Amino acid sequence: MKRKLTAAIGIAGLMVSIAACGGSSEKAGGSGENKLTVWLTVDAQNNWPQLVKDADAALKKKHPGVKITHEYYGWPDKNTKLDAVLATDKVPDVVEMGNTEMLGYMVKGAFAEVDPSKFDHSDGWLDGLKASVTYDGKTYGVPYYAGGRVANWRKDIAAASGIKDTPKSYSELLSDLDKIQKKQGSGFNAWYQPTRDWYAGMSFVYDAGGAIAKEQGGTWKGTLSSPESLKGLGEFKKVIDAYMHGDKTKDESDRYIVYGQGKSAMIFAAAWEGATSADPKNDKTGKLKDNAVNFVMPGPSGKNMPVFLGGSDLAIPVKSGAQDLAAEWINDFAGAKGQKGLMAKGNLPNDKADLETQKKDPATAVPAIAAESNWFVPMAPGWGQVEKAQVLQTMLQNIGTGKQSVEAAAKTADAAIDKVINNK
Repeated sequence: MKRKLTAAIGIAGLMVSIAACGGSSEKAGGSGENKLTVWLTVDAQNNWPQLVKDADAALKKKHPGVKITHEYYGWPDKNTKLDAVLATDKVPDVVEMGNTEMLGYMVKGAFAEVDPSKFDHSDGWLDGLKASVTYDGKTYGVPYYAGGRVANWRKDIAAASGIKDTPKSYSELLSDLDKIQKKQGSGFNAWYQPTRDWYAGMSFVYDAGGAIAKEQGGTWKGTLSSPESLKGLGEFKKVIDAYMHGDKTKDESDRYIVYGQGKSAMIFAAAWEGATSADPKNDKTGKLKDNAVNFVMPGPSGKNMPVFLGGSDLAIPVKSGAQDLAAEWINDFAGAKGQKGLMAKGNLPNDKADLETQKKDPATAVPAIAAESNWFVPMAPGWGQVEKAQVLQTMLQNIGTGKQSVEAAAKTADAAIDKVINNK
């Protein structure tokens, strides 16, 4: 399940040494024309090793004699290692990146531009994933797989309040939560929503028509204090005030553990969290297995709530000496055939056509439908600095704890964003 945390991994660890990586004249690195070095995370090693073997076999069939070497890294270690080798000529030819990690490396010129037409289904890549590999109008990577967010609640707790089905609208959701809160008492979290969870907080902003920041005339500017964004943040605060009675300074990292402890009736979280809470290792109530159920989160706008689309991309370091071969391997691995294998392992696909297939399968319909409405971080050169400074988390905590009004917190956040978001 560690793989599903990809979206939460920022680019805070990006080293300034990457600035030395740019330049097409530096393509002498990498493994060379008949060799390929592929860096993936341990998720591929542990969960879908056969897909890796299949991609290797497909490439070797087209290029007899090619030697492919794989190296696997944990998420906490990968970028530290990558940053170190990017300043040398020992770069990998293919590297897996969390989709929020891409931007800083693209800004620094660390990755080679790729031709989207050479990759299966590129005209149908999910919007949020396409954005994650696009900078300044050019494409620097290929979406690998995705993970979305859904609502999950306890059927048994809902039933105790006379509720028979999951809500289909936001007003119905709030009405149901009010009944649950009243039934369970003020010490219970009808909706356990960690206040610093900016992925959830920003879903309210985008649902209301707002945005974290917008570009105009080549300059990015924070827009959290726009009327639309304030409306979304105000709705987020209503949820925190009404249903979240836990520590309002916490983030979402242990949400599945808290949910498994039976302290909440509902979460709005990564699609895997409900099932993980119900795992016997985490379910301290013994009741979640048959009662925790996913549903598409309704938004206050009347539409499905836009969700942050996390996931992984595959990129080719600009210093690779085997860029064409690397592109072929990527398409063998994450192309049409590879996507079917990845979906079989519980991932969302990288393209809209396969997502349509998942929508028709009862086992995958909820996360697939939820992923249709999605948002992504501003593709601004200094976005990594915004993440590193935890501007959004601080704003949401100040709103949730009442330290600042919604308006004041948003204004403070905009000022902090404006200081760094245009910096390269």
